[in-house]
Amino acid sequence: MTDKIRIGISSCLLGENVRYDGGHQLDRLIRDFLGPYLEFVPVCPEVEVGLPIPRETLRLVGDPEHPRLVFSRSGEDITERMESWAQKRCEALAKDNLCGFIFKGRSPSSGMERVKLYDKNGVPAKQGVGVFARIFMERFPLVPVEEDGRLHDDKLRENFIECLFTFKRWRDLVAQGKSRGRLVDFHTRHKLLLMAHSPELYREMGKLVADAKSLAVDELYDCYLALLMKAMRLKTTARKNINVMQHLLGYFKRDLSADEKQELLESFEHYRAGHVPLIVPITLINHYVRKYDQPYLKTQYYLKPHPQELQLRNHV
Repeated sequence: MTDKIRIGISSCLLGENVRYDGGHQLDRLIRDFLGPYLEFVPVCPEVEVGLPIPRETLRLVGDPEHPRLVFSRSGEDITERMESWAQKRCEALAKDNLCGFIFKGRSPSSGMERVKLYDKNGVPAKQGVGVFARIFMERFPLVPVEEDGRLHDDKLRENFIECLFTFKRWRDLVAQGKSRGRLVDFHTRHKLLLMAHSPELYREMGKLVADAKSLAVDELYDCYLALLMKAMRLKTTARKNINVMQHLLGYFKRDLSADEKQELLESFEHYRAGHVPLIVPITLINHYVRKYDQPYLKTQYYLKPHPQELQLRNHV
């Protein structure tokens, strides 16, 4: 995969002066660190719906199940206006084949969770979801989404980027034309990665692929994608990673010397204890994959799920 991954993003996170106060919320980690691998499609719900810059602030009020979007001072309700625009914008975004979206946290239009929702007495509780974010997630339930603030957490960032690259590979697979053979190959290459996220869902997906001929191709692909994204959204853990790496050892049983095997097991234990990040045992495994020319392991995305330059496994 050489082309950039196209994702939607709240415009203010790229430094555009679209905030209610005429400012921005430039996130350099997103723009400068992740940006070389991503093609951004900026969206600002409040400006695109026709509100001026600067403008009165908005807030969510009322029932968590049916919140209203109103101006903080005047109380003017623009819920239907925003919802109508959001539905049309999502239909337009469907043509962009987005592989993800990064929302502006805490925004009454774009926050994906824990947005302040004010009750009838004006008391806020972090129970809301931004109007546009809610409609986007309903329209594209399988597309990976995240908020700017959460991306500064090492584990959440690594998981989200792993989801993005997996979803992009899926899109590339579908673009080649749906076939059972291509799906088997995709599943095989992602075996260890899926095991690291959810051994249970990996087994369920394996049964689905094994029984592929009993389903129409479109239904097969739909069922597989739903399970794929359900699995990828589950975070890896040290226990699950070590289980996968122990599984990897089996492919080297005729190759590794006693000392090499011991060195590898010690790296697992150091990782388990939190003394070194995941990249340490993974680097050693990749070294042995190359040294002993393991063709099957060379195809496994678990060992190289995203560009090494992102250094995502250096911190988890």
